[in-house]
Amino acid sequence: MDRLSYKTLEAQGYEGYLLKEAPERVFQFGEGNFLRAFVEDFIDQMNEKAGFDAKVVLAQPRGGHPEAADRFQEQDGLYTLILRGRDNGQPVERKRIISCASRCLDPKRDWAKMLECMHNPDMRFIVSNTTEAGIAFDPNCKADDAPPASFPAKLTAMLYERWKTGMKGFIILSCELIDHNGDELKRCVNEYIKLWGMEDAFCKWANEENIFCSTLVDRIVTGGAKAEAPALWEKWGYEDQLIDTGEVFAAWVIEGPQSIKVELPFEKAGLPIQVVDNVTPYKQRKVRILNGAHTSMVLGAYLAGKNIVRDCMQDASIRAFLNKAMFEEIIPTLDLPKDELEGFAASVIDRFDNPYIDHQLLSIALNSASKWKARVMPSVTEYVKRTGKLPRCLTFSFAAFTAFYHKGERNGEAYEVSDDPWVLEFFAEHKGDDCAALAHAVVNNEKLWDGELAKLPGFEAAVAAALERIEAVGMYKAMEECLG
Repeated sequence: MDRLSYKTLEAQGYEGYLLKEAPERVFQFGEGNFLRAFVEDFIDQMNEKAGFDAKVVLAQPRGGHPEAADRFQEQDGLYTLILRGRDNGQPVERKRIISCASRCLDPKRDWAKMLECMHNPDMRFIVSNTTEAGIAFDPNCKADDAPPASFPAKLTAMLYERWKTGMKGFIILSCELIDHNGDELKRCVNEYIKLWGMEDAFCKWANEENIFCSTLVDRIVTGGAKAEAPALWEKWGYEDQLIDTGEVFAAWVIEGPQSIKVELPFEKAGLPIQVVDNVTPYKQRKVRILNGAHTSMVLGAYLAGKNIVRDCMQDASIRAFLNKAMFEEIIPTLDLPKDELEGFAASVIDRFDNPYIDHQLLSIALNSASKWKARVMPSVTEYVKRTGKLPRCLTFSFAAFTAFYHKGERNGEAYEVSDDPWVLEFFAEHKGDDCAALAHAVVNNEKLWDGELAKLPGFEAAVAAALERIEAVGMYKAMEECLG
């Protein structure tokens, strides 16, 4: 079977959208599944629907895998993207051949080519997703390393190469999953400028002629579909070693000047991208509604007999519990427009009910102590602050968290609780506690909650009462009682 390429598609008489030739206008640190199912999808659609006319140069953040980079060359930069999920409650599956990637570079082999890209007057955007650990300052990196080890050091060297040409700077879009990712990247670049003793004029250009944007990205990307790939190749009539898959939903919030919308024609293409003055409220929306809903539901749902998220959504009582938590307890703690928040929450329901993704509850349950603190606790404390009352479902979710860590078994079968050793040791020390003692110990653990939960009037008593109901009637019935 022939490999996916322009020649193969021409032989098949392919009639879908393809962009064979265009200037390289985007440089991207990261060639993995996420960016290819997110940024390249958007750029490909802007090319088709808004005349963006751009190719993307991909680069491995660290390098050392030339064979992976060469796969793009072997397929002319083409790959198949499959998006699956629910849209307005209806299951959908979309296939698109992405044609905006021009080539993929390995910095350990192709560093000179990466620097050459900085001499291209069409190059205007730099995108990155180098994992949460990627934006970090490594003082061992040197200016004459070829290449420097860290991603921010590579970027600094490339910006310096650009500055020497006298050309304009870049719009830099950081997609790493850390707070203020663009600001952190800019900080690291300035650290290298200082460490390497670079010219004041370059420092001024780097800070004033480049826009470092913090962004929030949101799409579940499920990867290469290895198990079903052979059947898909047979169906399509070509072999694709770069298949990518993800959910239909996507959102990209970019913190920066509105002028970005002039250069990135996403509005004309009808894409779910926003340019805002402050990304923080949108980060809160995602963390509290999407991630908070997950965390507040899954531990109780698992003890109630469910195994995957979709099963929860198809159970009327658990779905009602989730809806009440989101719409009545989380949304009132947020400051974005109510219709915008409710629209996002409705999309979360579609995403959780995705018929193509078996999202295991036990995998979501990993490290639930820190997740509950980051994702749910802010909604609880803010709800109390604004209403003077405890949020019933979110308070119950803390009891469910406590029961999940305390029990360690469901219907007589043990399950693994995965968290930091000190968290597991704490729960082991309280294995024999009754409901009241357990609630007191957990709520008052200052290392876990920084003393925040112990300050909430009635919270400890409500958790103890919920634990007693779980013991008396079982998790499922106790969750149902929260709906009354």
